[in-house]
Amino acid sequence: MPVLLIAEDDEDIALVLTRVFKRAKMTVLRAEDGQAALELIVQEHPDVIVTDLGMPRMDGWELIAAVRAHPEVSLTPIVILSGHLRPGDPRAGSAQCCAILLKPCPNDQLLATVQELLAIGPHEHDSSDSPCPAEMPVSV
Repeated sequence: MPVLLIAEDDEDIALVLTRVFKRAKMTVLRAEDGQAALELIVQEHPDVIVTDLGMPRMDGWELIAAVRAHPEVSLTPIVILSGHLRPGDPRAGSAQCCAILLKPCPNDQLLATVQELLAIGPHEHDSSDSPCPAEMPVSV
């Protein structure tokens, strides 16, 4: 069963996301902030990470940078799922995430994005021959 980590500080959103992914037969890990997420990521090596941006202790941008800098988990696919991303935010283009989805995001779109990343698997995020869809991130 694929393992997914959700980094989300809003309890209601995390509950809905957990249900969506468990129904899709995934093991779901959840962290309430970026620091707790990083610790779980290093410990559990999830197949895909879904992160919010606005979180305490370590925000989503910092989490993505920490994952990409960590040799054991740097190739893990990452999806940003946020309601706080502004159009034209320059960090989106340089964050080395695989997809960007805006809240509220239809569950089927979120699930399809995660399943696409599961099919691709771990991959480089800064080379021209990378299978990462980040060249054309998904935005809803």
